This record gives sequence, structure tokens and C-alpha cells, in this order.
Amino acid sequence: MGDEIIRALDSVDVRIAAGEFVAIVGPSGSGKSTLANIVGGLDRPDSGEVLIEGRDLASLNDRELSAYRNRRVGFVFQAFNLHPGYTALENVGLPLLFAGVGARARKRRAEEVLRAVDLGDRMGHRPGQLSGGQRQRVSIARALANDPEILIADEPTGNVDSRKSAEIMHLLRDLNQQQGLTLIVITHDAAIASQADRVLAMRDGQIEEPEETGEFVADVVRTQRKRVG
Repeated sequence: MGDEIIRALDSVDVRIAAGEFVAIVGPSGSGKSTLANIVGGLDRPDSGEVLIEGRDLASLNDRELSAYRNRRVGFVFQAFNLHPGYTALENVGLPLLFAGVGARARKRRAEEVLRAVDLGDRMGHRPGQLSGGQRQRVSIARALANDPEILIADEPTGNVDSRKSAEIMHLLRDLNQQQGLTLIVITHDAAIASQADRVLAMRDGQIEEPEETGEFVADVVRTQRKRVG
């Protein structure tokens, strides 16, 4: 920015095991989303390596990176990012369409994942006909359509109430535990962070990993209360 160099991530060195549930927390601008986007192949690092099973994402060309995003990573966003004119079934089928899956198989798989998130009776509904929690479930189903190994959720409960938030996190946790999905959740919610196997605290583009998750979550709660006050 002008003469100033902004380091969204600064000397970050982190390892996430397959099947692990990691929560990334920190203030706005701390680098949480940038870290998740680099792991997911949405952003490229200016330097360094991003190794997924020994393969460096930073070395992939655009076509290879697109294939990685489409086949190995699922994304869940706070804003849902659903096409308003498409039904739930059509929205969930989009990643399969981009992957070249035929219409019949695409429909079958979209129906399967929608049933898995308890939306078997809402397949023909458009986003405007669904509640916030239901729209987020469609978003999760879309993320699961291509059977990814990594699921990245950026503030997945930010637009739903506390009850729906608990339901969504229960669903994500089940996917992590039962299917072995590597789950990376960006959150400001201490209750969500406390459910993770590990919490990565970020500040000014760097990771401050606490020895005890409970101590860090308590600090997050204190900070949130201070802001409210």
C-alpha cells in the first residue's frame, strides 16, 4: 500500500494433520482468511511453500490449482454464496458440473448430500425460500458434493442464530469425526473454537499457538465482553 509493505502472513509455519479439526481465531485483519485461502488454493503465497501431502501448491499452474480446489477442498462461506435463481439441488450440483460430471450422476450425488444435511424435502427450493440455517446447510452440501478431503469454513455460523449455529457445528463436527474430513474453521466465536482439536491464534499475520486451548478461549471470551462493554 504505497510505500508500506503489508504482510498478511508473516513467517507462518504450521502443520495440520489429516482428519484434524483446527479453529483459526484472531482479530479482524490478523490473517485468518488469508491463511485459509492459501491452504484452499484461493490465494497464492508470495514466498514459501504450501505442502499438501508433499505437493507444493505454490508451484501449481492455474489449471492444476483449479483442479485441486474443485476435487480436494470444500468451502463454506458466511454469506452462503448461493445462486439466487437456482434450486438447492442445482446449487449443490454446480461443483460437479465444473468437474465434468454427467447430468444423471450429478443429480444423484446432489440429492445424496442434501439428504445427508437433512434437506431432502427442500431440494426444489431456491435460497429465498429457505431459512438462514437451511441456506447454510445447502452451502455445506455443495462443499461436500465432490467428496473433498479438506473442508474450510469461514465464519460458517455468522448469519444464523445460536440454535442453528449449534446445529451447523454439530453437523460439521460429525463430518470431521465420521468421515475423517480435515476441518478448518475461521471463527470469532469462543464456543465454536472450544470444540476444535486445536486452536491457532493469529495476530498481525503471525500465529500465536497457546499451550492450552482452554486458556486461549477464556481470553477470547474476555476480549469479546470487553468489546461489548
